Amino acid sequence: MIRLAKPNITEEAIAAVADVLRSGNLVQGKYVQLFEQKLAEYLEVENAIVVTSGTAALHLSLIALDIKKGDEVIVPAFTFPATANVVELVGATPKFVDINLDDLCINTDLIEAAITDKIVAIMPVHEFGQAAKMDDILSICKKHNLMLIEDAACALGAEFNNKKVGTFGDLGCFSFHPRKAITTGEGGVITTNDNALAKKVRALRNHGMELENGKIEFNYAAYNYRMTDFQAVLGVYQLEDFDKQIKLRQKLAELYDKLLANIDWIITPKVFDNRKMTYQTYHIIVRDDIDRDSLIKKLNDHGIQANYGAQAVNIQKYYAEKYNVSRKQLPMAYNAFRKGIALPLGDFLNENDILKVCKVIDDYE
Repeated sequence: MIRLAKPNITEEAIAAVADVLRSGNLVQGKYVQLFEQKLAEYLEVENAIVVTSGTAALHLSLIALDIKKGDEVIVPAFTFPATANVVELVGATPKFVDINLDDLCINTDLIEAAITDKIVAIMPVHEFGQAAKMDDILSICKKHNLMLIEDAACALGAEFNNKKVGTFGDLGCFSFHPRKAITTGEGGVITTNDNALAKKVRALRNHGMELENGKIEFNYAAYNYRMTDFQAVLGVYQLEDFDKQIKLRQKLAELYDKLLANIDWIITPKVFDNRKMTYQTYHIIVRDDIDRDSLIKKLNDHGIQANYGAQAVNIQKYYAEKYNVSRKQLPMAYNAFRKGIALPLGDFLNENDILKVCKVIDDYE
């Protein structure tokens, strides 16, 4: 079976997890601090606060920015539902904006038309490791005095104009789910250069607890979104050679590009001169007359895992029933959802694996 994704966890990392378990110091110990330090250094950001998941990172970010009932937040229509879910969870309203098919990120030309007097923030998604057009988004935020939360769940290491994503906005959010290039099982991190926001986020992840004059004070009604030390140690070890992992993914993606280039019914991921893509997922879109689900089945029948990449969130049951935003209003998101396929990618694959995947696709018609 050629798997869609597989975590890269070394025996050395597994041994380190066992050492943490034997130590009895399991929650927010030295490895959480070390992981946060190394993430901050890697991303060149003042603060990195690790939490239990990428969703928790997004949730705490909205709360830290006091986004609440009556507010609206702009989100791309094509993403994993967690992006919109956290907006709902704080009582605010997600305002869906369509995407570009070339980068699968929010179409910045459509953002201003979606801005109302209730919009308080934009939450772009760096989909599949591709950076959104951050120059446009920053300009819009400045013009309309909007807050910026980056959903970089899939995009650790991705860059726009030589600056790492997740470091442009008020807060950036990453995921360490097992399908990500670095995994802690479940886990996430919030990044910010705002020290006051970082202080608030740290309290919000830990029951609202802060140390004041040597005494513990509970300053917020908050959450337990703390990462364990045995999760963090996995991240520490994987981050050591992370740039090497990105290069391997890019090399395999280049091979996909080459082998699929002559199949005229496939759109492959676009490479942009001013963006560094990390390929958390190699996502293709098939032509309208191609039966996407049948192709996925054929790949599965040949021992190749493939699946949907993300969802058109506006047509998922909860959002369709609550907001009634039709697929016709957001056609690119619907097309990417209906015709998109996530193909296997990761350092566990070799060139022969990619050749096999592409041959099955080429033989489809």
